Amino acid sequence: MTNTLDKFFTFLFYRKGLAIFLLLAPLLIWLGVVYLGSLFTLLIQSFFSIDSFSGVIKREFTLESYYDLFRQSTNWDIIIRTTTMAFTVTVVSAIIAFPIAYFMAMYAGPKLKPILYLGVMLPLWSSYLVKVYSWKLIMAKEGILTWCLEELGLLHLLDVVLSLPVIGGTSLSFSYIGMFLVFVYIWLPYMILPIQASLERIPKSLLEASSDLGGGPAQTFRKVVLPLAFPGVVAGSIFTFSLTLGDYIIPTIIGNSSYFIGMAVYTHQGTAGNIPLAAAFSMIPIIIMMVYLMIAKRLGAFDAL
Repeated sequence: MTNTLDKFFTFLFYRKGLAIFLLLAPLLIWLGVVYLGSLFTLLIQSFFSIDSFSGVIKREFTLESYYDLFRQSTNWDIIIRTTTMAFTVTVVSAIIAFPIAYFMAMYAGPKLKPILYLGVMLPLWSSYLVKVYSWKLIMAKEGILTWCLEELGLLHLLDVVLSLPVIGGTSLSFSYIGMFLVFVYIWLPYMILPIQASLERIPKSLLEASSDLGGGPAQTFRKVVLPLAFPGVVAGSIFTFSLTLGDYIIPTIIGNSSYFIGMAVYTHQGTAGNIPLAAAFSMIPIIIMMVYLMIAKRLGAFDAL
């Protein structure tokens, strides 16, 4: 038995391509069957329709589900609302993450850097639901945030923010502002790490050359650091944008009753039982992300992953 295994491994040693293929085959099969297969099934089901009288799915090729999806203004509101939230979360996450990543890459020493890495990674070790429900309690009308503002005499500022049209609400836990804060908190590490990785790759010699040629700190940052770190920003935005686009738990727990794409898909598939329409709705974030990834690839984002 041992002799047979030795011959087998010797055979693979001289055939590196075959060895790599055998190592990757289980993963590729799993990816092809489970992930790509499910997406293909989703695409096929989006071209079915449902009988309005009996509720039975008609397995005939038709564009009726897409027609029902785009002809209703409420569905357009859901798509625009979700995309706007994803874009806003991505922009603000990048603004917050860049200074943190810049300090980690450029100024943190060998002792401080592991601590900062731990601080960024630590929130990812706790349960997603626990973090969301914790934020709901923090931002509740009787929560600790309201209590702190009341003790500081700043409760009127919270009332002013909550009175704003569209984004306000009865409390932070029932408003778009609260939902936005939770999204940024949850996805921020996914923005910090790619930016930090791209900043780490910048050769110090380029910064020294810029200084030697008379470039000040602001000019060096604008002309050298920012262009080289931009692919990392785009790479981080892939995570924050896509995760916000498809999330349905945070909008369900935090915020008002306004629907997001994930919530609409869940409702059509579960409560309404309209699987073709749910499948058609699911294709919207997939199409948006395909376009987004094409743009990100052209901007060199995959080099920073």
